[in-house]
Amino acid sequence: MHPLITLTTDFGGSDEFVGVMKGVIYSLCPAAVIVDLCHGVRPQDIRQAALILASSYRFFPKGSIHVVVVDPGVGTSRRIVLLQADDHLFLLPDNGAATLLPPLRRAYEVTQEQLFLSPVSRTFHGRDILAPVAAHLARGLLPEQTGCRIDPESLARLPLPPLQKGKNRLRGAVIDIDHFGNLMTNIDRPTVEKTFLAADLPNITVTIGGRFLPGISSSYGSVPPGQPVALFNSRDYLEISINHGNCAHELQVTLDSIVCLSI
Repeated sequence: MHPLITLTTDFGGSDEFVGVMKGVIYSLCPAAVIVDLCHGVRPQDIRQAALILASSYRFFPKGSIHVVVVDPGVGTSRRIVLLQADDHLFLLPDNGAATLLPPLRRAYEVTQEQLFLSPVSRTFHGRDILAPVAAHLARGLLPEQTGCRIDPESLARLPLPPLQKGKNRLRGAVIDIDHFGNLMTNIDRPTVEKTFLAADLPNITVTIGGRFLPGISSSYGSVPPGQPVALFNSRDYLEISINHGNCAHELQVTLDSIVCLSI
């Protein structure tokens, strides 16, 4: 069985772009197994793509090939790279989408043009470069056959909001807003558990957008409908939500808004 290929893009579902990429892959590797991880990334939102990739890849079989096409720099001198980490392959533009991946074992710049479709469009590298290279990898092409090895430290990295720690206090930020309007922060469960005693967790005050939320709950239904709630989401990051509501809209909170935890 060929390695599984996942696709993450900001193409949405109203154009032909996703289908065309799949057509290229199937033309070169008819037995390919393709999973649409997400095509609803906000347009040009590299940080959201990085979050989706880092939080999702580990649920797929080892050896899977993860393709990301969120590429505002398409057609410029930015590189296409192939990365090996945690026994997975990641094929994506070098624009920061790999920022949150685990430590890289190897990194390559994809330069072997014989693997690409011809001619290569300056506006659709997903079709002409990433899709055919993914297909060749699924058929058994070795990573080192895609191009030259590069220093992982040379990869582009996204600037991320800092997580500031103090005694019985954390200060983070909203780093993603999902389809439901839930606010995901950069405050992870292990950091909270190291900062506060377990007995203090119910007494934590979460401050965001001028609102004060008492404690960290275990589920959305811990509060009545229409009320805000703080909890750890399935990614194990602190999330601010409204039970049966859109938190971003109701609290008028945007990306990078400050979130504080204190006792």
